[in-house]
Amino acid sequence: MLFVNKYKDVPYKVLNFLGAQINYGGRVTDDKDKLLISTILATYICPEAVDGREQYKYSASGLYFAPSSDTVEDFVEHIRSLPLYPMPEAFGLHDNCNITCAQDEAFKLLLGMQSMVSSGGGGGDGKSADDVMDATAASVQDKLPKPFPLDVCEQKFPTRYEESMNTVVKQECLRYNKLLTTMDSSLKAFRQAIKGLIVMTAELEELGKSIFINEVPEMWSKKGPLSLKPLSSWFPDILARVAFFQNWNDLGRTPPVHWISGIFFPQAFFTGAMQNYARKHGEEIDLLSFSQKVMDNIVNPKRELIVPPEDGVYIYGLFMEGARWDNSTHMVQESEPKVLFTELPSLWFLPVKDRKPNPKDYRCPTYKVLSRKGTLLTTGHSTNFVLYLELPTDKAVAKWIKAGVASFLALKH
Repeated sequence: MLFVNKYKDVPYKVLNFLGAQINYGGRVTDDKDKLLISTILATYICPEAVDGREQYKYSASGLYFAPSSDTVEDFVEHIRSLPLYPMPEAFGLHDNCNITCAQDEAFKLLLGMQSMVSSGGGGGDGKSADDVMDATAASVQDKLPKPFPLDVCEQKFPTRYEESMNTVVKQECLRYNKLLTTMDSSLKAFRQAIKGLIVMTAELEELGKSIFINEVPEMWSKKGPLSLKPLSSWFPDILARVAFFQNWNDLGRTPPVHWISGIFFPQAFFTGAMQNYARKHGEEIDLLSFSQKVMDNIVNPKRELIVPPEDGVYIYGLFMEGARWDNSTHMVQESEPKVLFTELPSLWFLPVKDRKPNPKDYRCPTYKVLSRKGTLLTTGHSTNFVLYLELPTDKAVAKWIKAGVASFLALKH
């Protein structure tokens, strides 16, 4: 109070910084979480909340508001009148988050029950657990594609100064080769061990347990891309990713449009696109940043985008949570009821020199998976966060920040 009294006017920005950055700053390290805290506090620490000219509402419905009371008893009574279980609007979230929360709790319960199922029991149709695991392992092994021939990749995509994507595709093929090789060798060993031909090691036993309860084995997930999918969804996704790069190899050049969800390390892909532009135009890469154009006039990118852009890259395969893209207004809009995720249209990423972002655009964080958390690699990149999308909107940016609007490369199913 002494600090505030030193100012002629209430220093709202200073108070916000004191609460968001100084008080919580040492505990919250993620920049996106810091922005969220600052935005939430700005809803409460503002002139409208204390000027008394009209009742200030904290939510659109008016259920949460600043009472014009003079006594402590009145304030306590107002607090007691609030819902016992806070509505999503109290935090600026969409009502759909109730569905997401309920789904997550149900999945956790079912996963907990599933983990208690012993692999020593039967499969429910007269088959033993060993038969079920062996059949599943055989099915995966039969569909497993062969590793990419790296010598052929080197011939088709030689290292060239003006084409960084050649390096990107070779690195991607190498990463998927490591995964495919690990899967093939572990499946062969597991099937032999389950038949008693070799010793069943602890690692192979864990692999079998994971297969039995439809989880991705740890030895595979360590080699594979970040994913939250169960095994039954994860394996088809891996096949689709490998097919994408097989098509890239068959084409013998960079494709006109890229399925960004299939790229193991998307940060390297975007860096490669930036390097291509910088080397082509003789620009300093540090002065470049991406502008994004949402191509909502494109319905089928693989069929319609048959010619690559002169500069930059076309991508597709992103999903949005917390809001949706409206093709009619060409802006971010409220989610439809009960629609948790929507697919974003194709985007054109174009490097621009000394670009000044539009402060009215929403900087939408993009992650690989829905968990929104990750760790920093030695390269300085996050294991989950990819980049920001700058999307136009006719609403206040704070609305989308509080709603937790984000885009993702992959979902849970």
